[in-house]
Amino acid sequence: MISPSKSRFAAACLTLAIWLPLQAQAGILSDDEARKAILDLRAKVEALSRELNSRIDTKADKTVALEMVNRNEEVMSEIAKLRGQLEVLSNEIATTQKRQKDFYTDLDARMRKLEPRQVTIDGQETAVAPDEQAAHDAAMATFRAGDYKAAAAQLAEFVRRYPDSGYAATAQYWLGSAFYAQRDCKKAIAAQQVVASTYASSAKAPDAMLSIGTCYAELKDKKNATKSLKDLIARYPDSAAAQAARDQLAALR
Repeated sequence: MISPSKSRFAAACLTLAIWLPLQAQAGILSDDEARKAILDLRAKVEALSRELNSRIDTKADKTVALEMVNRNEEVMSEIAKLRGQLEVLSNEIATTQKRQKDFYTDLDARMRKLEPRQVTIDGQETAVAPDEQAAHDAAMATFRAGDYKAAAAQLAEFVRRYPDSGYAATAQYWLGSAFYAQRDCKKAIAAQQVVASTYASSAKAPDAMLSIGTCYAELKDKKNATKSLKDLIARYPDSAAAQAARDQLAALR
């Protein structure tokens, strides 16, 4: 851009160029003629100065306009870059939000799997945790497969880990049954006595007491066999186990 000082300098140079020849002729002309010539010259100088300033201003305006166009292009380019970056960031945010949603959905599903669920055991409804259920089912699967030694170990571990489980009474009963299946009546009696004393309200308690009487009978301990069977009949007279105990007592006589 051309500054006002440059404009004034150009005008002064033009004036000086015209004024110098005039000074050379001033000594020849009269005073009136000289004054008139000076006035005419001033008018021409002012006209030329205005024209020069106009041209300078026009050139300056074009320069400013060109600079503004160039700057506008730079700004538009920066805006385009920022829009691109914004689009990338928006995509990244959307991807991150989806990942977070998927993560929490998966976490919620996993947490639900860990939550206890209601099951019915021997006619009673109780809450059982997934790991508890899995341990019980695994031990019973081993028992049904006929591996009584391994089943006894799993059932004993289950009772140790989950003494308050809804499956504790049944696990203890099947532990005694696993010992009985191995012909270890002493361990079977000990295991079933826990059911009869600790889980007396369980549906397995009458069966446990019947198993105790049966084991004593097989051990030829008629006295304890008779006592165990009579205790069973006295405590659970209406149970199916009590009827089986009556049959066994008749056979013992």
